[in-house]
Amino acid sequence: MTCRPATRTDLADIQRCARAAYAQYVPLIGREPAPMVADFAAQIDSGWVHVFHQDGLAGYIVFYPRKADMFLENVAVHPDAWGRGIGRQLITLCEDAARAQGCDTVRLYTNAAMTGNLTLYPRLGYVETERRREDGFNRVYFEKRL
Repeated sequence: MTCRPATRTDLADIQRCARAAYAQYVPLIGREPAPMVADFAAQIDSGWVHVFHQDGLAGYIVFYPRKADMFLENVAVHPDAWGRGIGRQLITLCEDAARAQGCDTVRLYTNAAMTGNLTLYPRLGYVETERRREDGFNRVYFEKRL
């Protein structure tokens, strides 16, 4: 198993992973969540995407620094790899990168319909900071001080 920065050769696998990981939320949200339609090519070119390989692409994460914090934009694990701790490893990668770049906080949001995330992030030390409707989505914001 390896985790590394994504390249353009990973693009199709990342898109497939996003579609598979987020498909379950389409009926709950009423449309495709933002990660299903993200511009992964631009994010890869910016160096924001890392992939986790374990018998193929098992997951990916998108994060980037913003002033004094690191923004965790998207983390997904292919359903075939759920339950192996890959998501947590990817989030740890983001937190380690934040520390290495001198960021004191990781911030993220998730959709309120993604109820598993609402319990996962607090278990990982994230604190809910606000809820608001934005871009047609009900978002829940979290942060973790490092």
